[in-house]
Amino acid sequence: MNQGCLDYQMTRRRMLGLSSATLLGMPIAQMMARAGETQQSKAENVILFWLGGGMSHIDTWDPKPGRPVAGEFEPINTSADGIQISSIFPQLAKQMHHATLIRSIAGVNGAHGRAQYQLQTSYNETGNLVHPGIGSIVTHEKERLGDLPSFITISGNARRAGYLGQRCEAYYVGRPGEKDPYLAFPAGINQIRGNKRLDILAQMNVRNARNLSVDQAKAVNTATEEAVNLMRSPALKAFELNGEDPKTVARYGDTEFGRGALLARRLVETGVRFVQVNRGGFDTHNNNFPAMQNHGDVMDPALASLVEDLSASGKLEKTMVIVLSEFGRTPRINTNAGRDHHARCFSCFMAGGGIKGGQVIGKSDEDAMLPAERPVNPNDLHASICHALGIDYKREVETPLGRPMRLISEGAKPVTELFG
Repeated sequence: MNQGCLDYQMTRRRMLGLSSATLLGMPIAQMMARAGETQQSKAENVILFWLGGGMSHIDTWDPKPGRPVAGEFEPINTSADGIQISSIFPQLAKQMHHATLIRSIAGVNGAHGRAQYQLQTSYNETGNLVHPGIGSIVTHEKERLGDLPSFITISGNARRAGYLGQRCEAYYVGRPGEKDPYLAFPAGINQIRGNKRLDILAQMNVRNARNLSVDQAKAVNTATEEAVNLMRSPALKAFELNGEDPKTVARYGDTEFGRGALLARRLVETGVRFVQVNRGGFDTHNNNFPAMQNHGDVMDPALASLVEDLSASGKLEKTMVIVLSEFGRTPRINTNAGRDHHARCFSCFMAGGGIKGGQVIGKSDEDAMLPAERPVNPNDLHASICHALGIDYKREVETPLGRPMRLISEGAKPVTELFG
């Protein structure tokens, strides 16, 4: 477990519970299994494609041919026997033997803010506590690999770290492929001169820290040390796509989303634990079908190329790829040729990181209005991510105010069918 964020403390309640179990004679293996700690982690990295606005499940992962709700897109066969997806994803269809679709996510929040909060943290939003997003939880629980930050978000913000602290926040990349000006030396300053200036900066921070509290001084020194190490690291080259084969860039799509997917691949290859790639524009109350075709044109080559490349390199076995939105869209098509918010049943795409490919979990009813089989709660997705990474999703940590909090909300369970 990573000690780099808020120092982990086993809560008194949990320690007493474990002690009692031992005293009552419960076998250690059984006790650990109940806590989720016997999970052999298969995943090391996560790439989350967050599609903000609420993506239509019927026009992507759960087509309903022949029904009045079907819309304008035809279902197409895929490389997984018996599984069809929307015609907006012709290239990704060839990679579906690597993937699982969950078609029965049962949400409860139809407003963007509350739904995004729940799908990114596993908790319902409250006014008195900010829960950490799943990327921050992974950063907190898993050891950092290499010089790059453990959590990087591309083309948009990620959910905040909340009570886990500043060191579990995401590092923000605005435009994928462009060199970050904050990590580059000024024009005319070479590496040698730049290193000398960084040493001077570190010395100044040490002197200035004398006027700060112990915690503040520690935070400043840590932030400075990490920034200096990052600026000196050869791993920074992972951010620069100008060295990539132009054919590779074209295969992913020379778009912000395509470059984001390519950058995500390079980052996990360098050791970044959690990468979030953001794309908006899915709140299609009007003209849903042209909008979704445009999304497909952009996303299809990027997602297909990413899964194909990770599989070819063997990295897909250790990298979980997730495509998720805060809710779906109504089966009914409104008078503006759009679809409205629909949280009661929607879908997601998952591949890699120990996930068994070529399957569908759950089933929606004939119009994709409600789950018909195997409903999956949003917090079950978070428990599944933790399970794949070998993180105890039932673990409690203490907030800075001493309040015990579960990393994932009460009642969450991994979707065990994901893992075969």
